[in-house]
Order: sequence, then structure tokens, then C-alpha cells
Amino acid sequence: MKLDTIHHIAIIGSDYEKSKNFYVEILGFEVIRENYREERKDYKIDLRQGNVELELFIIPGRPKRPSYPEANGLRHLAFKVEDVEKTAKELQALGVETEPIRTDEFTGEKMTFFFDPDGQPLELHG
Repeated sequence: MKLDTIHHIAIIGSDYEKSKNFYVEILGFEVIRENYREERKDYKIDLRQGNVELELFIIPGRPKRPSYPEANGLRHLAFKVEDVEKTAKELQALGVETEPIRTDEFTGEKMTFFFDPDGQPLELHG
């Protein structure tokens, strides 16, 4: 078996306006398509930035994400950036809080974390 690459990542959000604003206006993803699914009473928004595709499902009433201690499943989503410090400052200027920048002990690269409106951990990695 040969898996070439990840096709997309699916994220569930609880608030249409907050989630769409965060991923489109703050992180800069473009909307490929957006559909309301009447039978499920939810939205599915397909997003793209470069080679990264996200499926953003807006499903009100879902359980909150378990956090600390972490639960099994997706731990976080990491975005490779050219300059972690610059990108973190850009996020902060847009009102997104980031953790202090630290160095990955195994790769020696800079990194920091921030969170989407539903608490999904997101990482900037140099």
C-alpha cells in the first residue's frame, strides 16, 4: 500500500460565524464550496490554502472537545510556516492568543500553539 499524501482534514465547529471567520478571515483559507445539509441540520464548508484542505462541519450541540488531560484521537493540527515569530505576531494582531514560542527538543525548530474557537489545538511549526 502507498498513501501519497493527506487529502483533507475534517474539523467540527459549533458556531458557524465564529468558525468560518476564524478559518477564512484569520487563517486565510479560501472557501471552495459551502453547503447546508438540511437532513443533518449542519453546514459543510470545504476550505483550501495552498495544498492544505479542510472540511469544516458546523454541527450545533456536539460535545465539547476533551482537553487536559488529552483524550485519544487527533491531538493537534500543525501548520508549517516560514517564520513562527512573525506568524504568531500576525495572529496576535488579529486577536488570537498564542502560547510562548519554544523550540522543539527533537528537531530544533521553533513552534507555538493557538486554538480555534472550539478549543482545537493548532500549531505553528518552523
